[in-house]
Amino acid sequence: MKINNLFICILFAIIVSSCAQKQEGKHLFILSGQSNMVGLKPEESFIPTVNQKFGVDNVITVKFAKGSQPIRRWYKDWKPLKGNDPKAEPYLYDSLMTKVNKAIEHKKIATITFIWMQGERDARKNNGEVYERSLVGLYKQLSDDLGRKDVNFIIGRLSDFDMINENWQHWTMIRDIQVKVAESNDRFDWINTDNLNDGLNREGKEIKDDLHMSAEGYTIMGKRFANKAIKLIENN
Repeated sequence: MKINNLFICILFAIIVSSCAQKQEGKHLFILSGQSNMVGLKPEESFIPTVNQKFGVDNVITVKFAKGSQPIRRWYKDWKPLKGNDPKAEPYLYDSLMTKVNKAIEHKKIATITFIWMQGERDARKNNGEVYERSLVGLYKQLSDDLGRKDVNFIIGRLSDFDMINENWQHWTMIRDIQVKVAESNDRFDWINTDNLNDGLNREGKEIKDDLHMSAEGYTIMGKRFANKAIKLIENN
């Protein structure tokens, strides 16, 4: 009995040690996209949530976003469905990675989570047919540049702004693509934003089914992104 108990204790210690080694280092969160990512203030809810889980000294958050931008400003191999124009212009990706590389210099990174809130511009420009390839390609591009095969990926699905595709003809197409990609891999996930675009915006104006989120909506969005990130880190 004593031998069995000793064996169990040793096995438990090995398991605990293995888990500790897996999480050694800092947790990097990369936030990017267009205007609804611009509107998200990580310090409101995202950073406090991940800090509470992992500790202030164990979290690195890098955000770089710009409004009204298509995914071709990030994805280097972007191509239109037909023809040769427009072309990929990935200068926003280059700026993002400059910030990321500076933030992680000389640091040991335990996990990386890429958080993406974008797609509105591509829906407006009717680029839905190439969005899935671009989204998956962007994830692979970032993973390759960071030299990691274990990057987590969270997508903020487009809201219910134009569910009849009245003015943004590829709106629901891109929504569906975002969910499809997010559910294609155990390291991927998505958040719902349909109930975040009603109420008072940051300028105090009442909005309803708006293109952008309300002031409270952005705070909730940050919390949702953080909780999904924590879940992926715990499960992988």
